[in-house]
Amino acid sequence: MNNVGLRFHYRYQQEEKLKDALVDFSKFAENKVFADLDEIAEINPHRFEMRLLDGVLYLDEQYAVGFRDISADEFWVRGHFPGRPLMPGVLICECAAQLTSYFAIKSKLVDNGYVGLGGLEKVRFRGPVVPGDRLIVMLKRGKVRRNQMFTADFQGFVDQTLIVDGVIKGVALGK
Repeated sequence: MNNVGLRFHYRYQQEEKLKDALVDFSKFAENKVFADLDEIAEINPHRFEMRLLDGVLYLDEQYAVGFRDISADEFWVRGHFPGRPLMPGVLICECAAQLTSYFAIKSKLVDNGYVGLGGLEKVRFRGPVVPGDRLIVMLKRGKVRRNQMFTADFQGFVDQTLIVDGVIKGVALGK
């Protein structure tokens, strides 16, 4: 089954899941960026190949929405998998972690330093992310221990089709 076939296969299974999106797609516009690469770089330390968050589309006290535009020039395209590139799940989760970091610092859950990935729970991959896709990542704030640790539910979508979901843990890292 090719990537389009995979996406169609998952799409019909996920129609009910759209009702459960953490942030309704009508609350943000995919072409209206709330925070761009420069603004993200002021908060997150990630650079070069490890910068996986291209923009933030929505942010409030409880929720955040960000995105990554997947290009054919990604470092993983040649080897994961030759002739049929699929974004590695670990990089999809890292994109969610970078949105979590941005959210935590902008929401003042962490005063100084950075936020690191502390763990993942209940992660399920439900479809592919391929070059040409825009991965939309959504977060919903969970438990918080200020300046220590917090959790968030997260989801990833391509073309409003649920691709991944789970729980992410962020930990405060000093400078």
